Amino acid sequence: MAINHEKVAPPPEEPGLFHRFRARVRRNPLLNTAWRAGVFAVGATVLIGGLVMMVTPGPGLLGIVIGLAILATEFAWAQRALHRAKTAADRAKEKAFDPRRRRRNTILGTLTAGLLAAAAAAYLVIYGPTLPWHIEDPTFWT
Repeated sequence: MAINHEKVAPPPEEPGLFHRFRARVRRNPLLNTAWRAGVFAVGATVLIGGLVMMVTPGPGLLGIVIGLAILATEFAWAQRALHRAKTAADRAKEKAFDPRRRRRNTILGTLTAGLLAAAAAAYLVIYGPTLPWHIEDPTFWT
């Protein structure tokens, strides 16, 4: 009995419910335009939200990537931008895991924490647990 090592391709699966729905929408020009406008509105909103979160508190990069992923479902330019963003993220990840940079950042972080602890200790020795705006006689500064 011979063993056949060749892989047999599985029978093609019938498209899922979403794929059938999307194919039906594509056949109607008005529905297709409305669908694409809706995808653009949602994707652009999420993308702009991500850009705003870059300067305000929030997960800005995540919002940008999700917005581009939504737009990439319908637009080729968004697919290219998403590919570039993924490539840049991979490069940043490689830089972050570089052992020399990691060691340097650990040393710098430890030194900074030590300097801040020394400054806090010096403040407590000079003024005690008094808040800076409640100091009545700042003799140390004069």
